[in-house]
Amino acid sequence: MACGEPLAPAHPGPTRPRHPCGRRPGNAPWLRVIAVTHYSRLYKIVIDVPQEVHNEELAFWQGATGQEMVQAFRYPEYHGADLPGQEIGLLVQRIGGGQSRVHVDIHTDDLEAEVGRLEALGAKREFQAHAWWVMSDPAGLLFCVIPDEPGTLHDQSAQRWD
Repeated sequence: MACGEPLAPAHPGPTRPRHPCGRRPGNAPWLRVIAVTHYSRLYKIVIDVPQEVHNEELAFWQGATGQEMVQAFRYPEYHGADLPGQEIGLLVQRIGGGQSRVHVDIHTDDLEAEVGRLEALGAKREFQAHAWWVMSDPAGLLFCVIPDEPGTLHDQSAQRWD
């Protein structure tokens, strides 16, 4: 297939199509969105704070929510809690530097399908961290797309995308 020709027929799998010239997908007119049935949901609000104010921020949010925020075993830079009566949790993340900010985490049972769906809406991949993608929305705000264990998301707990 030569550069400028239309993309080959839709690939049945969830992988991202690439243009024969090697261009990355995005809002390119040659990109065909491949629908893959999967689930996703907004899962956490994450407060990113530099090391020097982390303990104060953690104490503040524990007091504000009335919940003990437990340090994650696998990723010790995170302290989190599920919020009673809510379907969303809260994390305080210690970052190496930079400005404090807030971002959201989206959990999904098919990382590539969800990232592709969000790219079709205008999001961009920024970088991969651990097993997830850090992306930016059309306004440039960062958010994370995180793979969940198979079977944990379903019609009663998440949005189904066909």
